[in-house]
Amino acid sequence: MTQASTILGLLAQTSIHAGTGQNTGIIDLPIQREGHNGWPCVFGSAMKGALRTRAETQYGKENASVIYVFGPSPSPSPNTNNASEHAGAIMVSDARLLLLPIRSLTSQFKWVTCPDALKRYQRDAERFGLTVGLLSSVNVEVEGDEALVATKEADGALFLEEYRFNAKSQDLSVAIKSIAQLMQRDDAEEVLQNQLVIVSNDMFAHLCQHATPVNAHIAIESETKTVKDGALWYEETLPPETLLYVGLSANPVRKPKGDKIKVPLPQDESGKWVLESITNLFRDRPWLQIGGNETVGMGWCAVKVLQGGQ
Repeated sequence: MTQASTILGLLAQTSIHAGTGQNTGIIDLPIQREGHNGWPCVFGSAMKGALRTRAETQYGKENASVIYVFGPSPSPSPNTNNASEHAGAIMVSDARLLLLPIRSLTSQFKWVTCPDALKRYQRDAERFGLTVGLLSSVNVEVEGDEALVATKEADGALFLEEYRFNAKSQDLSVAIKSIAQLMQRDDAEEVLQNQLVIVSNDMFAHLCQHATPVNAHIAIESETKTVKDGALWYEETLPPETLLYVGLSANPVRKPKGDKIKVPLPQDESGKWVLESITNLFRDRPWLQIGGNETVGMGWCAVKVLQGGQ
């Protein structure tokens, strides 16, 4: 079976709330996190739903680039009443965190990551058949209050949130070039040169838990224009400028059972066609909305297809 794979970089342009749907503490609406390390993420099921919604908007719900890429709709439609007739041909991973923007007294903000996040991105890229040269220029021994930066002038004290770090300059050019390939902005390498910071794994985990925005929300009585009784809740988000990445693997088109699917099979049934049905969505309009609160402008990401990924 011939697969085609790539990685999509997702650079948040607005706040993102991909929620868990349950309250785990004082935050009423927390964001999705990986269970073993607490890092924010967006689960693969949510990412696949966002990609399908975008494809349906651009191609139409009963187009081959939707039906055969994502599978038949689970709800009754003119073409199928049973989504089990065949599976979709695309596999979508979780959207994993690579850079978290953190407030800083040193500049407007810093893009913070850690050795484990960089190593995992490299492993994920290899799993999808891609090559990224991250760690050849990164000293992975970052401990305690150390922080690696790319700008020599930044040596000395570095403040992230309320924490003071001992900044040490290092050649991060290879890492910067690799990360920039995931960012949909022309000046990515330039801004990373000034704003990329690598902290220890433990400190990154702490920042992931305690440096994400939590906003209070209320509901207003339309007649009295006052707050409804008990209508106060706290919602966690990922901030704008967060960098995530999601892996895509495409199989050849799966043949439906019987003749219940009325949409004709595409002329090209290869995994390459399946993958291009998704990557082509972002050629002219490289944006994707993920998570909730779309009607108040949340969840918008600039999408970059990793070069050489197809």
